[in-house]
Amino acid sequence: MIDSHCHFDFEPFAENPAQAWTQAQQAGVKAMVIPTVGRSNWQSVAELCRQFSGLYYGLGIHPFFSHQHSIDVVAELGTKLIEAQADDRCVAVGESGLDFAVADVNRDQQLQWLQAQLQLANEHHLPVILHCRKAFPELLTLLRQHPPKMGGVYHGFSGSYQQATQLVDLGIKIGVGGTITYSRAQKTRATIAKLPLSALLLETDAPDMPVAGYQGQPNRPERLVDIATVLAEIRGESYAHIAQATTLTTAELFKIKL
Repeated sequence: MIDSHCHFDFEPFAENPAQAWTQAQQAGVKAMVIPTVGRSNWQSVAELCRQFSGLYYGLGIHPFFSHQHSIDVVAELGTKLIEAQADDRCVAVGESGLDFAVADVNRDQQLQWLQAQLQLANEHHLPVILHCRKAFPELLTLLRQHPPKMGGVYHGFSGSYQQATQLVDLGIKIGVGGTITYSRAQKTRATIAKLPLSALLLETDAPDMPVAGYQGQPNRPERLVDIATVLAEIRGESYAHIAQATTLTTAELFKIKL
C-alpha cells in the first residue's frame, strides 16, 4: 500500500528513519508521500526522500505555519519547484490549503497563498495536497476558480457526502485516515462507504491523527493496515481489493512507479 500523507520527517521517525521505514515496509507500506509545511523543511524532506527508495514528497506552504513566512515565500516556492523538476520524487504541491481554526489567522493571506499554490501546481503539472479546517466554502470557491489540472487530494477528510462529491466532481481525491476507525464518526464512515472506491486514497497523517486503540501515542505509517481493514469492513469489500485499488489510485495521482 501507499501512505498518501505522512510527516515522516517529524518525531518520532526523525530519530531513526531507517528503522521506522523498515518497520513500515514490513507491514506492507511500500511507498509514502511526505508533504512539507514551508521553507523550514523543503530541503530536509527532499534529502530524506533521496536517502530511501519509496519515499516521495510535496513542496508547499501549510496554512497552519503561514505566520512563519514573509510575503516572498511564494516566489521562493516557485523557484524550489523549478529546481525540483528533474527530481521524480517531487510529486505534488503541498501541503497547502486553508485553516481558519488557527488563532489570529490572516484569512486574506491564506487565500492568496492557496491561490498561488494552485497556480504553481498547474504550471508545473503537479497535483495538490489540500488541508482544510473551518474553511470549506472558501476552499471550494478557489478550487472552482483555479481547477487543479492534475487533480489532487483533500487530506484527512471528515465531512459530509455532499462536500465529498463536490470535491470529487473537481477531480479531487478523498484522503481516508484514522477518523474512520472510530465508531462515533458515523457521518464520515457513511460518506466513505458511499463514495466510489476510485475516489479514495489511504493516509495516516502520522504522527498525527491517531488510529482507534492507539490514542495518546504518535501515529505510525504501519497503521495504514488498520485504516484499510476498517475501510474494507464499512464498505463490505475485501481487504485485498481495498489495498490494491487505493494503491493504484494513489500511484496514478502522484505518478509513482510501482
